Amino acid sequence: MTNLTDSRPNKISMISKNILKTFILVLILLAVGRILIRDKEPQLKRAGQQIISNITQNYNIEPLEMEGGNPYIRALMRTISASEANSDRPYNIIYGGRHIDNLKQHPNQCIVIGNGPNRGRCSTAAGRYQFLNTTWAEKAELYHPRPSGFLRKNYSFEPIYQDEVLYSWLRDANAWGGRDITKLLEQGQIDLVLELLSPTWTSLGYGIENNSITKSLPNIYKKMLEEELMNAGSSYYLY
Repeated sequence: MTNLTDSRPNKISMISKNILKTFILVLILLAVGRILIRDKEPQLKRAGQQIISNITQNYNIEPLEMEGGNPYIRALMRTISASEANSDRPYNIIYGGRHIDNLKQHPNQCIVIGNGPNRGRCSTAAGRYQFLNTTWAEKAELYHPRPSGFLRKNYSFEPIYQDEVLYSWLRDANAWGGRDITKLLEQGQIDLVLELLSPTWTSLGYGIENNSITKSLPNIYKKMLEEELMNAGSSYYLY
């Protein structure tokens, strides 16, 4: 008859040894992995930079129509449009991807939303910054530099005015609860700025409609800022 009582300690001892060996092996593999990653860090960094470069090229982030202005705000505007209106004709795009030619005023076409949290509703979002008709009417009244008409004002939706209205809006600290977006950007706080703007543009990372480019926005902003600072000259600095 086999003595089961005598064999149990041996089995327990063998299991303990196997667990210890496995634990040691895991530690060795982790150490080797860290060494390999450290050795490959320069290559990984270059690869990451190349990915960022490819993103900015693939998403057709066009220059602004307006000239001049603060390069940090200009870079932010281009970043917003990268997520909201990825197109080679961003000023002419309306919600759903169709393009229009007449920009004498906001197109105000209500397109049914096919998916996402607002499915079944309709959106009048249009232009490079996807202004809703009501938002454009409100902000254009405050910031449009050249309204036409006397009794009833008309606010041209031409590309330069889309830029100028948004630029003035972003520069107005009172419009953002007293937060000075320009200063935040100059301090390098792009994530905080994107969070601040997300209730207005819901694809910026802290809203309800993230998309495939959302996670890349901070890196896209840095790339856009490099370009805008270079164009602005030596009067500005990169943080």
